[in-house]
Amino acid sequence: MFDSNSQAVAGASSLGNPVVSKPPHFVPRAKNVIQLFMTGGPSHLDMFDYKPTLGERDGQPLPDSVRRGVRFEQIRDAHPLLMGSRWKFRRCGQSGQWVATELLPHMSRVVDDLMFVRTVVTEETVHPRAEYLLNTGHRVAGRPSLGAWLLYGLGSESDNLPGYVVINSNGPTQGKQGNYHNGFLPSTFHGIELRSRGEPILNITNPRGVTATDQRQVVDAINKLNVLGQQRSGDPEIAARIAAYELAFLMQSAAPELANLADESPATLALYGTDGKSPSLGRDCLLARRMVERGVRFVQIHYRDWDHHENIVREHPIMCQAIDRACAALVHDLKQRGLLDETLVIWGGEFGRTPVAQPQKEKIGQAGRDHHVNAFTMWLAGGGVKAGASVGETDEFGFHPVKDPVHVHDLQATILHLLGVDHEQLTYRYQGRDFRLTDVYGHVVEKMLA
Repeated sequence: MFDSNSQAVAGASSLGNPVVSKPPHFVPRAKNVIQLFMTGGPSHLDMFDYKPTLGERDGQPLPDSVRRGVRFEQIRDAHPLLMGSRWKFRRCGQSGQWVATELLPHMSRVVDDLMFVRTVVTEETVHPRAEYLLNTGHRVAGRPSLGAWLLYGLGSESDNLPGYVVINSNGPTQGKQGNYHNGFLPSTFHGIELRSRGEPILNITNPRGVTATDQRQVVDAINKLNVLGQQRSGDPEIAARIAAYELAFLMQSAAPELANLADESPATLALYGTDGKSPSLGRDCLLARRMVERGVRFVQIHYRDWDHHENIVREHPIMCQAIDRACAALVHDLKQRGLLDETLVIWGGEFGRTPVAQPQKEKIGQAGRDHHVNAFTMWLAGGGVKAGASVGETDEFGFHPVKDPVHVHDLQATILHLLGVDHEQLTYRYQGRDFRLTDVYGHVVEKMLA
């Protein structure tokens, strides 16, 4: 199943989609993944991790016993001041999860379908490196991403769309393609960008005067030559090139149909807050639902920028308003269509924000929050996670985990487990050793599982 030597295409009969669906290690709980990657580091303290003590001690110095030698990314003050959330929280749903409801009125209505991990821990305070660690298991660019690993291990159930699709909803991440790269895996497993404007994929339309029959003949001729070259050399990159030509031809009809939302009902468009044409996170989330319906294995949506070092009181509500309806609509829509049980939705950024103010100015109301890696919140929905539950607990300031820390490697191992993959067995031999997403780390967090 996961033998790296099996990627070669042996002959013309292999033309088509070589990323064919493969059996998992064990019975999976999920089939597909939609990752809502909130790049920049959304503040867990102003959304999901309610800390009344932090509010009561607003403006007071952070106790040295809490800081415990932690060095912030930008704050240099020896005694930074605590900053409580400026927004009201309340318990929501039958599960009683705390949510900043004035910022997230829509998400507060689906909390019983969400599973919060409040103690995610990472080690990188710089955006690109933290993005890479979360998405590839390594802090330096060049390793395969989670989506690439899943496509390599499980294949895709779609014959005419990429198995791994990426949408840079409002611009690229700081780590850019490093977050959805194939790394040392064959390039077949690289994430394919779906554009929010214009053609969904560049050059998807035939040039004027070129018919589908003409294009089919060209692709067949090129791929016959590529098969001959691959048989001589055994180079897996030639097999990847064959796959790319074939998939590109099939996508010429499938991709425009996917991106045409005319067949969606007015009620569905209203649910996502989109007219179906204008670029928005709502449109991108609706496209993600359509993709998993069509067998796409992994959809990764990037939404930036949560990097609120200054004036979080002004900037944070703008971001929350931009994502609240769309994220809640995706969970609700998947559930009402019977897709949530088999689709794992992941929401979160590369780290959180500090419980202390930045910059240290006399006007603390205009301050922001620095990067925080010691504990932050992510949520997951569907795909076998425990709905309405939460894992982990932070201290009274939201600074350190006091119960059940979950390292990003643990999160990766658990995600793979939910898709029926043993993270220690999903390996690829490169430069004389076996590599895996979690490297030599990670364990499945049983408390996250339904």
